[in-house]
Amino acid sequence: MATILLVEDDQDLRFSVATTLKRAGHACLEAGSVAQGLEIFGAQHVDLVLTDLRLPGDDGLALIKAIREEGFTGGVLVMTSDDSVSTAVEAMKLGADEYLLKPLSVAELTLVVERTLERGKREAKLRLHERLASQARDDVASGPVGEANAWQAAITMIRRLATLPLPKVVDGPAALPTVLITGETGTGKGVLARELHAVATDRDASQPFVHVNCAALPANLIEAELFGHERGAFTDAKEAREGLFEMATDGTIFLDEIGEMPLELQSKLLLVLEAGTLRRVGGTRERRVSARVIAATNQDLPARVREKSFRGDLFYRLNTFTVEIPPLRDRGEDVLLIARSALAKFARQFGRSEMEFSEAAERALRSYALPGNVREMVIAVQQAALLSQNETIEPRDLPRGGGAQRTEAGSGLVFDFDRGPCTAEAVERELVEQALRHTAGNVAAAARLIDMQRSSMRNRIERYELHDLVRELSTP
Repeated sequence: MATILLVEDDQDLRFSVATTLKRAGHACLEAGSVAQGLEIFGAQHVDLVLTDLRLPGDDGLALIKAIREEGFTGGVLVMTSDDSVSTAVEAMKLGADEYLLKPLSVAELTLVVERTLERGKREAKLRLHERLASQARDDVASGPVGEANAWQAAITMIRRLATLPLPKVVDGPAALPTVLITGETGTGKGVLARELHAVATDRDASQPFVHVNCAALPANLIEAELFGHERGAFTDAKEAREGLFEMATDGTIFLDEIGEMPLELQSKLLLVLEAGTLRRVGGTRERRVSARVIAATNQDLPARVREKSFRGDLFYRLNTFTVEIPPLRDRGEDVLLIARSALAKFARQFGRSEMEFSEAAERALRSYALPGNVREMVIAVQQAALLSQNETIEPRDLPRGGGAQRTEAGSGLVFDFDRGPCTAEAVERELVEQALRHTAGNVAAAARLIDMQRSSMRNRIERYELHDLVRELSTP
């Protein structure tokens, strides 16, 4: 059901058109002038506008121009007579989708309205895909980079999995294929997920890639976001909405940070994966979905299963194909390959001439433990490319504390007192900040990482004014 704004000054015609629209299952808001139409448009949600061109006062062209300038992306249809077709063409230049000639045919009216609404849904879906894609964080500067054996093994596995087609849903439900990518934060799990989607042989580039950060979605909204909801399912559900699984149909849905999904929702996800169907929140109808499902985690899911904080049956279902990404510290010369690739990219972005690392800077990069892996490396290179006054990056251009230096003995901690005194408070702040960076801003996971109560972690975030960092890291 759609909400349609009908603007027509002829009361008899308005009644007839409104009756036709209501019989087709739509809600109809009626206005007799442009002023009334704009008042309704500003007060209520509208999916489609159907307007006459000849109206008292301002004409239909003024209405179309006004709503398009307000950012309305829904359908706009105009009704016109034979002697004003040229005006209808002008209306289409202003943003109308189609025009209908009077006297109206009930069959044609119904057909054009449904066609325009369906086209609007497709365009809205495409806009959402583009928005989600633009918001998704890329873990490296540009695509998979690296020659280490373990990394190449992961790439080979991903490209092999890309040749497996999605199940065809014909006569009944089909289980959704799943791939689980594991590895520390910042190793490139998102990059491999996009690589799988990009090279898959059963789709073209127009198919959607929907990135879902399970840790960033509010616990009370994640079910509706994933599976959609019907109108009236909860207080703010003023209209039915398809969820991210439906948005990903015939494409890929990437469930990032799957280990953070609430336990009570895991059983519902399992049902979707096994049956290939879902039921919207507040709905009763089973809807078929077909999408490649890629999940990623930096957690030890088998340990979580043993602790009963993650469902074993869901883990085994996700674990159909597992791709493990090695940490950057175990990838040898890939450190420099990634750093050089990132530097070349940022030099172009910032309008700098060709830049390079000095030998000393490369030694410094090799010496960093890089707990944030590729993400931390790329951010460090970005800052150096932006702030360096020369074309050659020196160690002084790299961010201080851009990763703890490696050590062969002792506790693994290194303090550089040549830079000045080091207080316990400064050490704690650095510990909290690095834990947050390692978990991409997930406060609960960061607290677990350093054996701290969540309330204590929030107190430290308050004390050290790290709110902006948490917000930046957790934003998809």
